[in-house]
Amino acid sequence: MILWGIDLGGTKIECSIIKLTDKNQYEVLYKERLPTDSTKGYDSILLKIKLLVANAQASTGLNPNSVGICTPGIIDRETKVLKNANVVCLNNRNLTADLSKTLNLPVFHANDANCFILAETLMGAAKTLPQTPQLAFGVILGTGVGGGIVIKNQVFEGLHGIAGEWGHNFIETTTHRCHCGKSGCLESFISGGALERFYSEKSSQRKTLQEIHEGFLAKTDLRAIETIERLKNYFGKAISQIINVLDPDVIILGGGVSNIDYLYQNISASVIPYLFNKELKTPILKHAIGDSAGVIGAALLTLEK
Repeated sequence: MILWGIDLGGTKIECSIIKLTDKNQYEVLYKERLPTDSTKGYDSILLKIKLLVANAQASTGLNPNSVGICTPGIIDRETKVLKNANVVCLNNRNLTADLSKTLNLPVFHANDANCFILAETLMGAAKTLPQTPQLAFGVILGTGVGGGIVIKNQVFEGLHGIAGEWGHNFIETTTHRCHCGKSGCLESFISGGALERFYSEKSSQRKTLQEIHEGFLAKTDLRAIETIERLKNYFGKAISQIINVLDPDVIILGGGVSNIDYLYQNISASVIPYLFNKELKTPILKHAIGDSAGVIGAALLTLEK
């Protein structure tokens, strides 16, 4: 089976064609990326997607029956327009209908975090589990902090379309305002930018997260150690809330911050103090697919319809 996916992000738009095999595996037949250039506006983005699909058709000789797309933000169930996207020109637009008209194809949409966990559940990290999870929760730890939910191999978006928006739960009072306009969001504590800001405030030095992590691993930078230890504490506190509410069969982490291996070490010690249970059985896994999970999940959306 051949599936087509589009990953529309803040910096790039990717088009991929994947081939599914009988053993729940996939092969990437084609991939191309173009810069998003969102400052050029909404219509420019639609035309870039049209160009990517046309290039894929010309290069492979294949033609899609439908296309799946993942973006930041969510689609309002009633109005059908996109909201809460950090690619702001997408907001208040009926992207699904507009893109369907542009491509003359059925188009299926989901949030990028939902596409991430769909891909990792069906084709990635969850395949290491003895059974297919009934409920999987995906965590994005990167420039922002997001989450997604898959129930019985299908994306669950909720009544408002915000199911899984873990990064915008209140975690603790802070003077730092989140980009969503509220204060105290988890994203203000454990996103890549928040970690860099905390380190800078404590050390009066500016370092990238990679440099902070290197200082932590070398055990030579006390402020780096403090920053990563704080990350793990807040991560444990916040992930316990997900387990208390949803009790998922697996939690899978993605995004740049998820590559910090210390997050996974002795994770029970960080979670159990806040957990409504005496032990932690939930597998907390690192992503297996990487930054292509979004586009693969987008392609998999077309299987649900």
